[in-house]
Amino acid sequence: MNRRGLLRVLGATPLLPALPVLAQTTPAWRPDRPVRFVVGFAAGGSTDTSGRLVANAISGPLGQPVVVENRVGGAGNIGSENVARSAPDGLTFVVASVGTHATNQFLYRNLPFHVANDFTPVSLVLVSGAVVVVNPNLPVRSVAELVAHAKANPGKLNIGTSGVGGTQHFAAALFEQKAGVQFTHIPYRGGAPAMADLVAGRLDLVFSPLAETMSFIQSGQVRALGVSRTERMPALPDVPPIADTVPGYEFNSWIGIFGPARLPAPIVQSMSEVIAAAVRTPEVSRRMTDLGYLPVGGGPEAMADMQRRDLATMEALVRLTGASAD
Repeated sequence: MNRRGLLRVLGATPLLPALPVLAQTTPAWRPDRPVRFVVGFAAGGSTDTSGRLVANAISGPLGQPVVVENRVGGAGNIGSENVARSAPDGLTFVVASVGTHATNQFLYRNLPFHVANDFTPVSLVLVSGAVVVVNPNLPVRSVAELVAHAKANPGKLNIGTSGVGGTQHFAAALFEQKAGVQFTHIPYRGGAPAMADLVAGRLDLVFSPLAETMSFIQSGQVRALGVSRTERMPALPDVPPIADTVPGYEFNSWIGIFGPARLPAPIVQSMSEVIAAAVRTPEVSRRMTDLGYLPVGGGPEAMADMQRRDLATMEALVRLTGASAD
């Protein structure tokens, strides 16, 4: 699947109103007991809210409740391991991200499972990009001006991220490499405190998920210069892709559904079809796009293809940055 035909996603709140019954035929396989969607992060985060949105939408067509279970810890590894060790019976799935099912393979030297070999791809739910935002006091109004300013002041611009080895860190590192600039990296414990310091003027710039920064852009508290996808985001039609100025720059994230290894094909097909139908309903699609994401609803091949490419990308970025969780 071509990444340029994807991008943008996530969404919804932890408590979701009832969604309409999907207009589709009964899936060929249906579970005979409630289904678990395991999330390796706390309730309320992007992975959790995405998982809850999908789970709520597919419960009706499957004929069983789909319950989100938060198993927090190890940057998502505790939840992932739980699913990797589960029976391939269609009752347990993991709500995965590029972090849990690509980056972590290289950040953790002693990971007790393999993010590709020990799982079965089911669906690529959505894709998202980031937006580079600066404090309004920084005298730059475009990516070109940011590059010029950074080259004239090497190492003097402070960039905040959600932490070492996170997607914000890698989006920034890739920009530094492609643009030939150098920032001073200040890692935080999450994107929210980094954004707070950017607004307060203690940072110069941040590569942030659109969902986390849109309100600050709209209020004028930060200035958006470019997006990490290769196409403009509908929510920011006037903000160009970074690649227009920095050739070859592209950085995307995703949310997908995986089951344990050796998940039978009929289960994979039925779950994939039900999830795709849910993601494409106007209600679910609107909730995702309103938060700055691209609903995809791609099948297992699309998910496997995206994961393969990002495994190579993240391995290279871990080597570039020297990031490690050990």
